Amino acid sequence: MKLLKTRFKDLLIYEKVVLKDNRGYFKELFRQNHFKEKFPFDYMSFSKKNVLRGLHLQLKNPQSKLITVLMGKIFDVSLDCRKNSKTFGKFFTTILSEKDNRSILIPKGFAHGYCSLTENVILHYKCSEYRHKETETGILWNDKDLKIKWPIKKPIISEKDKKNISFHDLCSKNF
Repeated sequence: MKLLKTRFKDLLIYEKVVLKDNRGYFKELFRQNHFKEKFPFDYMSFSKKNVLRGLHLQLKNPQSKLITVLMGKIFDVSLDCRKNSKTFGKFFTTILSEKDNRSILIPKGFAHGYCSLTENVILHYKCSEYRHKETETGILWNDKDLKIKWPIKKPIISEKDKKNISFHDLCSKNF
């Protein structure tokens, strides 16, 4: 496994080794000894093309997330919400797919979202903390102050995500 650093502290890309032959491939998804923190909780999501999820954040029990695309391709966004960070309020985008053999480690204190660029996207999440529904929040995907350039014009968004708040409103909550 190869580790690629980003300009964001602790936001890392992992490139994985894939063993291929005439039968298909074999890919390692996770190895605990590569990570300082434990990841006791896994979940997965399925999305149709043009689905946009996020930007999601847990305030009281923040999670680090290791995101891996098992099928399809996504445009992934990580927004730094760590108030004492040099990159507070900045975001990182990348394309992840089943073919590129990369995962992204999103540290605690980041909001995360993505949009599916292909049909039948399956994402695998490893999380460092269990979901804490009571302190979940979301930031608007199209927040005018953030100016994220999403690659789709008319995303499919959940009713819950339509009610997300602006980054400015999140900051004024004194989280």
